[in-house]
Amino acid sequence: MTVLSSPPVRADRPMLRTRRDRPNWTGWIFVGPFMAVFLLVLVAPVVYSIYLSLFREQLIGGNSFVGLANYAQALGDPKFWESFSRVLVFLLVQVPIMLVIALVSALAIDSGRLRFSAFFRISIFLPYAVPAVVATLMWGFIFGTRFGLIGNINDAFGLDIPAPLSGSWILAAIGNIVTWEFIGYNMLIFYAALRVIPTDLYEAASLDGAGQYRIVWNIKIPAIRGAIVIAAIFSVIGSFQLFNEPNILKSLAPNAISTYFTPNMYAYNLSFAGQQFNYSAAIAIIMGLITMLIAYVVQLSGSQKDQLR
Repeated sequence: MTVLSSPPVRADRPMLRTRRDRPNWTGWIFVGPFMAVFLLVLVAPVVYSIYLSLFREQLIGGNSFVGLANYAQALGDPKFWESFSRVLVFLLVQVPIMLVIALVSALAIDSGRLRFSAFFRISIFLPYAVPAVVATLMWGFIFGTRFGLIGNINDAFGLDIPAPLSGSWILAAIGNIVTWEFIGYNMLIFYAALRVIPTDLYEAASLDGAGQYRIVWNIKIPAIRGAIVIAAIFSVIGSFQLFNEPNILKSLAPNAISTYFTPNMYAYNLSFAGQQFNYSAAIAIIMGLITMLIAYVVQLSGSQKDQLR
């Protein structure tokens, strides 16, 4: 009778299992610096702002805990909602115009039919390299009716061009500045996405008789839908963070731009001019939540369209 013996157990197997089960911290050597900076510059300010928003400086009792009272006050504040409505209108008008111009520019460069495409690409991107402060001051002096280019044109030709720095046109003037600044940035995102589309698709479409417009509509634009969604999310976030342009133009158009022209300007002036740090923190947290919600909706909408294709 043959007796089957069990295979010998290697003496070093328990040692290997122990080494395999031991946690490996090598990855944290690479992730650790980023996490430290992330916690320091992002998480810590947000946590501190939430902490500040739960208190209120009172004449009697000093700085005392008030719970969500600052949030309730902000939600019923007409100045806050006026500034939010203004930024929302800015977002709905300026962002589509900017993205469409950037997309058309990227398609024109990618078509290969544009002469001096390298010069064209650099010329569109160049305004993005100009600091926002310099760009706003430059446009502010162009828009001036008494000291700028618009005023000189009116005087030279006897025209009456509407003042861009007036209350009726100031939002459009700011939209023009922001569009001029960020078309090149978004164009590069679209152009980079167009360059990774396989050229075999274009050749196959041409063999099937598709023209350039059909290739653009049925191949190029669907292929870069992800890049368009990313650019839209960045633009939504940037619109709700609108601050530099109106804050700088305020010195040139004090009657058209109030201290609560945008939510960020309102929070800034409440904090540094009104010494209302707690209320300012509550407004900042509310705007952060609204921005995250709308950005998530834009991302979700883009993802659903990709799934339906």
